[in-house]
Amino acid sequence: MSADPQLIIDIYNIFLPDEPLPPGDPLYVNCEELRGDSNIEQQLGRKIIRANTPTCQLYTGHTGSGKSTELLRLKKYLSDRKCFVVYFSADEEDIDSEDTQYSDILLACTRHLLQEIKNTNPDPILHWLKDRWQGLKELGLTKVELQDLSLETAIPTFSKITANLRTEPTQRAKIRQLVQPHTITLIKALNEFISEAKSQLSKDKTKTKLVIIVDSLEKITPTIQEDNRTNHEHIFIDRSQQLKGLDCHLIYTVPISLRYSNRAPDLFNLYGDIPVLPVIKIKDINSNIPSEAGLNKLKEILNQRVAYVKNDLNLATDIFENEEILERLCSMSGGHVRHLIQLMQAALNEIDELPITKKAAQRSIGVLKSIYRIAIREEQWLILKEVASNNKILSSDKYQDLLLNRSLLEYITLNEQGEAEIWHDVHPVVKELTEFNQ
Repeated sequence: MSADPQLIIDIYNIFLPDEPLPPGDPLYVNCEELRGDSNIEQQLGRKIIRANTPTCQLYTGHTGSGKSTELLRLKKYLSDRKCFVVYFSADEEDIDSEDTQYSDILLACTRHLLQEIKNTNPDPILHWLKDRWQGLKELGLTKVELQDLSLETAIPTFSKITANLRTEPTQRAKIRQLVQPHTITLIKALNEFISEAKSQLSKDKTKTKLVIIVDSLEKITPTIQEDNRTNHEHIFIDRSQQLKGLDCHLIYTVPISLRYSNRAPDLFNLYGDIPVLPVIKIKDINSNIPSEAGLNKLKEILNQRVAYVKNDLNLATDIFENEEILERLCSMSGGHVRHLIQLMQAALNEIDELPITKKAAQRSIGVLKSIYRIAIREEQWLILKEVASNNKILSSDKYQDLLLNRSLLEYITLNEQGEAEIWHDVHPVVKELTEFNQ
């Protein structure tokens, strides 16, 4: 037993559930083979590298499955192949995931383009801003005088606009009222800016394409609008022409639930196939036998982080009391990486000294169970039982909430012909709830 309190603190802090891993991070574990050979470089990157005209692609997966880590790897892949990549996570500084509209995303793209593309004439965007200047002054979003407007003053102005959109509900409606009637002209101004930026890039032989990656849009909370349709539909379907309107390569993350809604055919017509980052396969389809390869991959994820802190610790005996407890915690994550990391952190919080006991692991699992018990509505238990028995979901709205809250998880298995088979199962902690088994 290790009673070193600093060791537990160090291990606890290496399990940060919300931190994506940058390319080359020693904590990164490649999980492609347990995700049906899902490879973001092939799925999204090749299309950009090979296309002679701008592309617009969507990317999805369960929240916390590792999309941001994969998108950062994609950014490096594209950058190494002469692409200038503007990547940002929209929910960090630009949008409120509880209340988002298309114009918020467009303003965020504008801010990041201005910040990251240097030596390009910003006049088209400055002219657009000048036409809104009086309204911005009245909303208190700028203290700069019109005659002093420049790139140096425009960037803080757009930063203040998006910051208010994200944090100030009373200002949000006023900003949208000011901006939304003029999104078409903003796109036109941005495209003039982008056109010159691409000309500058082509002169510099090291970069030949411009790519914008907008992450975290899959976190947008679904809300019903006045026309009884969701904000997801309004953003990604009704506003698709504007989303695709910027004259460069574009990648947006999208809520996984929309991919399986009754609007899925419309999404396919607009954007083509939408790659999904599945969770790690912990069993085979139509089988309750755990996948040894899947459990070993989850152990590898845990061990990679523990070894970074202290490389002479045995995961099954020094960190956990025994192999059985370790495998129990891994299997209860469902192969969902963030849940695995959260369970590990919660179990560490239950002890004062290593190893993690059966009681500590079970208490961390119990917390996750209680969260799902609250999240699942009475009429949804039968839907869960149905999916547990046939591993299928249809393009139907009845599955959307269960996909969003990860009661249903998506897996991909390669069949004997090498084709990817997508299937779904109920989260393992949900299967252990009394309500599910009744």
